[in-house]
Amino acid sequence: MERVDTRDTKSRLMEAAGRVFSEKGFKTATVRDICRLAGANVAAVHYHFGDKAGLYKALLDEAFELGLKRYPPAMGLADDAPAEKRLFAFVHSFLLRMLGDGRDAWCGKLMAMELNEPTPALDHLVERYITPMSRRLRRIAADLLADGTKPDDDRAFLCAMSIAGQCQHIFRNRAVIDKLSPDFKTDVEDVESLARHIAEFSLCALRGMSHAKRGY
Repeated sequence: MERVDTRDTKSRLMEAAGRVFSEKGFKTATVRDICRLAGANVAAVHYHFGDKAGLYKALLDEAFELGLKRYPPAMGLADDAPAEKRLFAFVHSFLLRMLGDGRDAWCGKLMAMELNEPTPALDHLVERYITPMSRRLRRIAADLLADGTKPDDDRAFLCAMSIAGQCQHIFRNRAVIDKLSPDFKTDVEDVESLARHIAEFSLCALRGMSHAKRGY
């Protein structure tokens, strides 16, 4: 007897869209591809989302919401927790969202594609999700510099960008990393170890910047 998918049409479309968009990107993916996988007709996309762009924006929102709900940047820490712990929590949650499997991987994959080929949805993502996380990381960096740098200073922004860049490098350059180090893994335990490395490396850099003298 054929198994019937009892989920509503909107849920099936979102599930299918996550798979198709994360594999093909926004430009290449088609509504017909998504509907075929979801077992729905094209009219259903127009009814629930308006068009392909509306479906894509809804998917990005869901991906970020699910990722942040499961792996929030603070990872349960209080706002007044030591900056060192807040740094590790931020990096750890970032990597878990970027390197997850299944539905957890949508956020990282879709964001990487969005950054490579921006769509009108990027402004929405920056305003709603990325800006608050950037402010959190800049505050952590300023606290760790402990030299009077304020979270809104350019110095804090550059430090935050350097930390985030380490996290993004692993995802965006995974094909090269696998060739350079075939045994490199990103299982849950490995991600935690990787987060500790990035946090420790960044912590040393931030502390060192407070005392370093430029020789160039």
